[in-house]
Order: sequence, then structure tokens, then C-alpha cells
Amino acid sequence: MRTITLCMIVKNEEDVLYQCLNSIKEICDEMIIVDTGSTDKTKEIAKQFTEKVIDFKWIDDFSAARNIAFGHATMDYILWLDADDILLIKDQKKFKNLKTTLDSSFDAYSMIYNVAFDEFDNPTFSFRRNRLVKREKNFKWVGPVHEYLDVHGNIFPADIVITHRKTDKKNQSIQSDRNLKIYEKRLEKGEEFTPRDLFYYANELKEHAQFQKSISFYENFLATKKGWIEDEIRACINMAISYRNLGNAEKEKESLVISFMYDLPRPEVTCRLGDIYTNKRDFKKAIKWYRLALEIEEEDHQGFRQISYSTWYPHLQLCYCFWEIGDVEQSLKHHKISIKYRPNDTNVKKNEEFFRTYFKNRKK
Repeated sequence: MRTITLCMIVKNEEDVLYQCLNSIKEICDEMIIVDTGSTDKTKEIAKQFTEKVIDFKWIDDFSAARNIAFGHATMDYILWLDADDILLIKDQKKFKNLKTTLDSSFDAYSMIYNVAFDEFDNPTFSFRRNRLVKREKNFKWVGPVHEYLDVHGNIFPADIVITHRKTDKKNQSIQSDRNLKIYEKRLEKGEEFTPRDLFYYANELKEHAQFQKSISFYENFLATKKGWIEDEIRACINMAISYRNLGNAEKEKESLVISFMYDLPRPEVTCRLGDIYTNKRDFKKAIKWYRLALEIEEEDHQGFRQISYSTWYPHLQLCYCFWEIGDVEQSLKHHKISIKYRPNDTNVKKNEEFFRTYFKNRKK
């Protein structure tokens, strides 16, 4: 059977590290934990699982730390995780099965990454990442921040899910501006940003409510015409979000429409366009955009996916829009679909009570 090394970088992860390592311990044959300066019990927890806990002086470079971890691996394959990731029991079973059938013709295995969840613990934001790679290929991490593993060759899309559990951290805001500061230090030094740097710096600006500045960097990123197509689409969506926060609905709409230049419309984009027309009470146009979100067949691409926009959300909005134009039959139809997806949703429950009362009164 092929062997696997787990490689991780950590710092002050005492809230989440144990559950991460415990969920993967029966799959990995070796664990390499690189600590970048913990002051809590992180290293003590790591040493419960492995003797290979390596100190690394932090130099504002995530790739440097990850490449150190990869450099200490000795098994056939390398798996990487973050401390706030776990494998649920069903995915542990899938991974164990995968391990018995690892095919040497594949250079890497990508896995689904669920990073955000709704109030019912259903995944709302997912994408794929290359998680398991052949050690002999000597793949390297690239980029000081928002780093990526430069993988090429034959990649197999596994159905294993890595679950992100950032909410299990007690002090989530401690390093909230860490990435932003790293980018700003690089700018101060006069470093030239790659297209990827421009995109992720713009994201950091948006997350820190620097909306006008984020738009400028999204525009710079798109102007390079050298970005990954999914990042280009996401840049358009994020520009739209920034314009919405600035109260500019027309530029919000324009940014969403620009995304059509890069590929077929994404359900998230068409739903956001539907929302713009709903807010204008132009319900007939809104209906067209929500319907399009349901008609689009998304491919299993590596890009970001907001699952709600191709499932319950357009049905919930269509329920409202059809009611507003007087089409009770269509409104009820979409309500019944939305309730299948989210029976405990507050708005869905309100609609259920509304229809119950409406039809009860009609019988009188």
C-alpha cells in the first residue's frame, strides 16, 4: 500500500489542532508539523501525534514555511491540511479506501473543500484544491500569502471532502489583518505584484471595507488578462459587491455583466442580477435572471461555488416575485421547492404560514 505524509504549518492553533490531527491519524503514515512561532499549547498538542515538530522563524512567507514541511516528507504521497480543517467520519472512510487504490498514473488528487456553512450546517461555499500529491514530483508552493501549490500533470478529482472549521477557533479575529499587512509591506518595498497578488490583495481590501481601493485593484487584475478564469469571474462578482456597499447599483450591475465575457453565466451572478431588479420592483426581469440560475448546468470546475445560488435561493426569490405579479400558482410551486431544500429557514416558514392562511381564507 502507498504511504502518506501529512504536512502542515501552524501557529497558535490549540483550539483546533487536536481535532484536525485526530481525524487524519489513521490515514497518514507520517506527520510533519512546522510551527511558525506558537505561544500557546499548539506544539504540545502536535507532539501527541508526531515527533516531527519543526520550528520555523516566521518571515511573512507562507510558501517558505510550507515548502520546509514538504521538504521533510519521506512517504510516497504528501497530504496538506490547515489546522482548522478536518475529515468527517464519512470522508475518513472514503480516504482509507482511496489509499488502497492510489494509482501511480496520477500525479495528484484534488478534493472538495467546504469552507462556509449555513445555520443548519449545510455547505454554502465550496471549491476544489489539489490536496494529495506525489512526493517524487517535488511540487512547490508559490507566493508569500494566499499561496498555491504549483501542481501539474494528471490529476484525479476525488469525491473526498475536507471540512473547514474556522468557527471552532475561540479568537478568530486575532490575525484578521495579517494578510493585508503582508501585502502592504510588499507594496512599501516596491515589489511588483503578480496577477494573482493583485486579485488576492483586492479581496483583502474588500474584506476590510476598503471598497473603492479594492475596485481599483480588481480592475488592475482584470487588465492583465493573465488571471485564472475563475478568479476573473470572482473579481467581477467582488467588484459588484464593493459597488453595492458604495451604493452604486448601476456599476454593480455592470460589474456582474462583465463576468459574461469570461465564461457562461454563473448562478451566483444571475441571482445577484435578479436581486438588483427585485429591489427595483421590476419583478418580470428579476424572474428571468432567477430562472436562468436554475437552468445553468455547472461543470465540476476548480472554481468557487456558492451552492445556494443554484438550489434554494432562486426558488425563494421566484416565490416572492411571482406573487408580486399575481401568479399564485407559480409562486406556490417555487415555495414548495424551496421548502424541500430549507424546511427550517425563517423566510420559508413565513411563506408556509402565509400560504396556509391565504388558502384557508379562500375557502371561507
